[in-house]
Amino acid sequence: MQCPTASFRAMPPALTVKPRLSRHLLLFLLLLLCMAGFGYIGFHLSEEAGIRQLRVNGERQLELHARAVESEINRYTYLPSLLELESSVSHLLLNPTPYRRNLVNDYLEGLNRRSGARAIYLLDTNGRVLATSNWRDADSYLGEDLAFRAYFQEAVQGRHGRFYGIGSTTGEAGYYLAHGLRYQGRIIGVAVVKVKLEALQERWEKARLQAFVSDENGIIILSSDPALRMKAVRPLSAEDKERLARSLQYYWWALNEWEPRTREVLGEGLEAISFAASGPQGEAEGDVAYLAQTRTLNDTPWHFTLLSPLADLRREAVIQGMLAAVGFALLAFLLIAWNERRKVIATRLAAREALLAANNELERKIAERTQDLRASNSRLLAEIRERKQTEDNLRKAQDRLVQAGKLAVIGQMSTSIAHELNQPLAALRTLSGNAMRFLERGALDTVTTNLSAINELVDRMGRITASLRAFARRSDDHGQARLGKAVDAALFLLNARLERSPLALHRDVDDVLLAIDQTRLEQILVNLITNALDAMSGQTDCQLWLSGRADGGVYRMQVRDNGPGIDPENRVHLFEPFFTTKPGEHGLGLGLTLSASLATAAGGSLAAHHPESGGTAFELSLPLLDSPDSNASPRP
Repeated sequence: MQCPTASFRAMPPALTVKPRLSRHLLLFLLLLLCMAGFGYIGFHLSEEAGIRQLRVNGERQLELHARAVESEINRYTYLPSLLELESSVSHLLLNPTPYRRNLVNDYLEGLNRRSGARAIYLLDTNGRVLATSNWRDADSYLGEDLAFRAYFQEAVQGRHGRFYGIGSTTGEAGYYLAHGLRYQGRIIGVAVVKVKLEALQERWEKARLQAFVSDENGIIILSSDPALRMKAVRPLSAEDKERLARSLQYYWWALNEWEPRTREVLGEGLEAISFAASGPQGEAEGDVAYLAQTRTLNDTPWHFTLLSPLADLRREAVIQGMLAAVGFALLAFLLIAWNERRKVIATRLAAREALLAANNELERKIAERTQDLRASNSRLLAEIRERKQTEDNLRKAQDRLVQAGKLAVIGQMSTSIAHELNQPLAALRTLSGNAMRFLERGALDTVTTNLSAINELVDRMGRITASLRAFARRSDDHGQARLGKAVDAALFLLNARLERSPLALHRDVDDVLLAIDQTRLEQILVNLITNALDAMSGQTDCQLWLSGRADGGVYRMQVRDNGPGIDPENRVHLFEPFFTTKPGEHGLGLGLTLSASLATAAGGSLAAHHPESGGTAFELSLPLLDSPDSNASPRP
């Protein structure tokens, strides 16, 4: 008889492992979820507390610096009305004469010097400047028509004129305070005080304070960050941009919109904003967050905004959240460890052995990686030495190419130079022969005249050869160059060719001082003018324009011709070495390459433009040097 218990078999191990594994996985997921929840709660609570504290501290700083801005503005509010007390001002407005204008100019100059303002000036009811404190300066306001300015229009109607803008005469930003001057109950003129507020920006920058002031149009007019100036804090419609452009309040600034990546309103005058941060090479490095607190300034429609960085606060909140998550995980781990103590003892031994093996493996890999790193460092040092040597060789080769380019240009100009020298030599031969005959006859006066003419011809030949030697010599320093002198030298070297061509030369360049060697500048100009003459060869109507303008600290000179232009497929190769569209005997293809290299070495650039009207224009940009001979400030 079979035992009834024999039919029962033991449960397979796989059936017991699967439920246990499912329970462990579920417990692990629950633990992770709870850790994330505790971490988020800790982060959120810490961030809110930090923002509250930052807001309280920011409000104190906001009030302090806003009052400093208001105080700076209110320092000068009394000055315009002060002119009503000066009788010479009223006499000038009622009956302007040169004598009275001189008296008022001296008075305004002294008043401006004592008050510390940027300028004080007087306008008649038509908006024309009758007297000004800067009447001695080259960029004086005297005689300017400022009737279009908003501060004048308000003051002439009896209201206080308050206006921030960029001056139409000097291009300098300032705050304008205007007051209508009355005589016997009627307004006879307007007094205006211009104040510079850049001292506030300098104080903010020294204090490392991130703040800015926006005006009634939403334009940032003062900022500790120069990149934010003249940007709009809110979107501007096309009508607003057109209105501001017509008013010339901001001169010719583009007024681009200030665009934070994120913007969250936390309350009235309180926002959390973030910007995309970029590294030294322009690569993205995440977002930079700020707490923006804004306050309206008294007596003006302006707003003062203080930016407080949130990076440290959020970093602290992340740490607090991580501590909360780790604390919960530690507590859960202790509970699990207590519950599974017996199992952990056996597992710990196995884990210790595994950890030891992993540690040994890690040390082995570290040793291998260290050896590889040392080898990589050695190769890198060798590459650095090779690159330095290559740079030295390239620099020397560039200098040799520069000299070769000079000699190539001299070769092209040899015919012209020979022609220039042949004429004086023929004249010398004739005059010397005549002098001998007249000397035999005793006509000493005629001999003296011939000898003077011979002396002048010798001087002319000396100037030709001296210019050629100066052009050909090697120059290793950057030095400085006078643009007018360089243009004269280039035209002198090419004089024979210019005389043979039916050319109309249009010259409009300033005699400014540039940061480049004089000889190198002359070589660039000779190359550009020679290319223009080659492009127009065979034409009956040849036009050559030499024009220039100052653009900030850079002077941009343009050499433009009315030739047939350059084919589109050849434009991309213009500055490549040995590329030329001329026949082989007329060029080496190095002129533009060397000219561009010389401009780049001096901190400038050379670019080609292709006007729609035809021809080609090369624009040479070089740094300006301060010089007493430089032109006065440009007028708008």
